[in-house]
Amino acid sequence: DGWRHETQLLSWVLSYDGERNCDPLAITASAAALWISDVPLSKPVAAASVGYVDGQYILNPTNKQMEKSSLNLTVAGTKDAVLMIEGAADFLPEEIMIAAVSFGHQAIRTICVAIEEFGEAVGKEKNYSTLIKPVEGLQEEVNEALSQKVEDMWNEEGKKANLSASMSALSKEAWKMFEDKYPDSKNEVMKCYKTLLSKKMYKKAKTTGVRCDGRKLDEVRHIDVETSLLPKVHGSSLFTRGETQAIATATLGDSGMKQKIDKLDGLTKKRFYLQYTFPPSCVGETGRTGAPGRREIGHGNLAERAIAAILPTEADFPYTIRVESLITESNGSSSMASVCGGCLALMDAGVPIKSP
Repeated sequence: DGWRHETQLLSWVLSYDGERNCDPLAITASAAALWISDVPLSKPVAAASVGYVDGQYILNPTNKQMEKSSLNLTVAGTKDAVLMIEGAADFLPEEIMIAAVSFGHQAIRTICVAIEEFGEAVGKEKNYSTLIKPVEGLQEEVNEALSQKVEDMWNEEGKKANLSASMSALSKEAWKMFEDKYPDSKNEVMKCYKTLLSKKMYKKAKTTGVRCDGRKLDEVRHIDVETSLLPKVHGSSLFTRGETQAIATATLGDSGMKQKIDKLDGLTKKRFYLQYTFPPSCVGETGRTGAPGRREIGHGNLAERAIAAILPTEADFPYTIRVESLITESNGSSSMASVCGGCLALMDAGVPIKSP
């Protein structure tokens, strides 16, 4: 905490041989640039791609190998732990996915060690001038003062609105308890308080088998679905799970309606694409709307990858397929609501998907 300097990372592809995906290289290069600079990065970060062809894992596969791969996985992390995974698979079992992450992390460890050696060779001094040192013993003080109150709050029965009100009140009380002793350390106090909230929430679920909203670990929120609610579109659905809701539509077109994308490899065409819209109103806020932001692009890509695996081949179903998901309410995974709503809309449009 306390890094007050604007920091920008720009990754430029200056030369490309067309052989492999450049994303892992961009992540690794960005982390290496930070590591040899005066930015006090705590640990080097690296990334790797993993493919799976004929029962064998392939590290940083070529584009041709990826055409045969049933796995497209990008892993990023430090030499000690995995930080991020992103990818898609063709219905691979859990053990293969876990092993794939471990396979990628082995390469990440090697790269991180090399980046550390690179930093030692450069020898640039780090800038710690604005960093705030942790208050020694603060977490223990917060735990002692608020543990019972947090446990009582997580044991409350009721709706989300009631729990939100209790959380807001306890948050104010937490700062008030430590304001006089640590007047200049509000961020540190609240960080310790949030850590306590998370640990108590996890402990309650683990020891009692009941989540803080009253559901058991194997229970999902109430689900309600409706199809064909929009009479003039090819396929439509309304998917509601708890307090998360998505209206999804499916539209079919001929081969000339494929989405054209100018990528690093050249012009590509997508037969299936999903548009995900998350307006500020769905979480009770106001804000500007317009071009999709990073969140909408990322969540839309996540839902698109999930649905793509169940679509029929172009030979069996020679149509361009577009799914749109409009989030009308969000308190949970709206991207997964888009997957469920999108599947329903596709079936409503008569698309012979492999399985829901």
